[in-house]
Amino acid sequence: MSDSKRYDIAVLGATGFTGGLVASYLATQAAGESLRWAIAGRSRPKLEAVAAGLREDAADTEAAPGIEVVNVDDAPAMEALARQTRVLLTTVGPFDVHGEPVVAACVAGGCDYVDITGEPAFVSRMIDRYHQPARERGIRVVSCCGFDSIPHDLGALLAVRALREGVAGDGVGDAPIDLEGFVFGAGSISGGTWHSAVRAMGNYRADQRARRRRRREEKSVRRPGAPRYGRRTVRYEPAIAAWAAPLPTIDPEVVLRSASLLPADYGSGFRYAHFVRVGSLPKLTAGAMFIGSVFALAQLPPTRRLLLAAKKPGDGPDAAARAKGRFHVLLRGKRAERTVSVNVRGGDPGYGETAKMVAESALCLARERSRADQTTPASMTGVLTPAAALGLPLIARLRSAGIRFEVEA
Repeated sequence: MSDSKRYDIAVLGATGFTGGLVASYLATQAAGESLRWAIAGRSRPKLEAVAAGLREDAADTEAAPGIEVVNVDDAPAMEALARQTRVLLTTVGPFDVHGEPVVAACVAGGCDYVDITGEPAFVSRMIDRYHQPARERGIRVVSCCGFDSIPHDLGALLAVRALREGVAGDGVGDAPIDLEGFVFGAGSISGGTWHSAVRAMGNYRADQRARRRRRREEKSVRRPGAPRYGRRTVRYEPAIAAWAAPLPTIDPEVVLRSASLLPADYGSGFRYAHFVRVGSLPKLTAGAMFIGSVFALAQLPPTRRLLLAAKKPGDGPDAAARAKGRFHVLLRGKRAERTVSVNVRGGDPGYGETAKMVAESALCLARERSRADQTTPASMTGVLTPAAALGLPLIARLRSAGIRFEVEA
């Protein structure tokens, strides 16, 4: 990355709900990080209002952001922004609608990219279309840098590293790692997240067809012992004193892609399964009925429009509601007779902590990019996962920011 870049980070979507939280977080970090940054979006008056609020709250007004007026559909303007920015952070969703022009601009303009998407179809398409061009340009495109999928992806990385430590002479040889993730959480949902979820459900069948096609294409070249899903059944799990139900989010796809990108860590035959913790069978039944109803309604355009109208993009929970939010991700791994648990804990998962996670991911790319460590070779570029692109340096930053990563061997 050239030091001649005008900005270290540009936040696209800063006038939206989550983007505003990201901008507020970066404003608190800007002076200590000597950060050159900007907020970007379509409306100058709205951006100026955000910047004014940030200046009022900032201890150092010299660290206030620049303002860049740009529309994601204006390819030349987006590429111009990318050319003067080291890392472009975007919260503009739904990503299946608005995400690709930003990725394309970053790859063309020589700029790293981070987002907060949890939309499988979008991520799959970016891998297909931009992984090789980004590698050739030396660019890191890193999706899923919010609650989807930072806790699960980085927690899995810590777990497999703990399971592989000191393996010489321990008798386990090349035994594969089995890992399961259990998600506990409480929080509110914003309009943007609701729109992304409904659209993802509406695109589910097309997304599944694309995944099956990719599996068929990869089958002939897939290496023996490639990462795969573990056991995915509803069950009562004594270790968490609750029911465990398979959770159909993007997180297991992200963990398995990290395993493919980092075979030295995850080893051969790695398996991962992903669950939500539900306290009782009646709650499990009610939750399944609600999700099933929304999924069915999302399949038809008229009922999908009704679902989308239930919440407006840009709406979100207030500070009091966010203060009540919390999350806990437990990852339990086994390799031969060795076991390990990793607990990842934080506050409001969807907004407060997601803003922190994606902001720290962007800071990590901007500050740590040139440093090679055992997990993240400096040469690793392309469309990557958080674990593959950022690894241990990001875990260290998040721990310093108050998100707990605890390993119990």
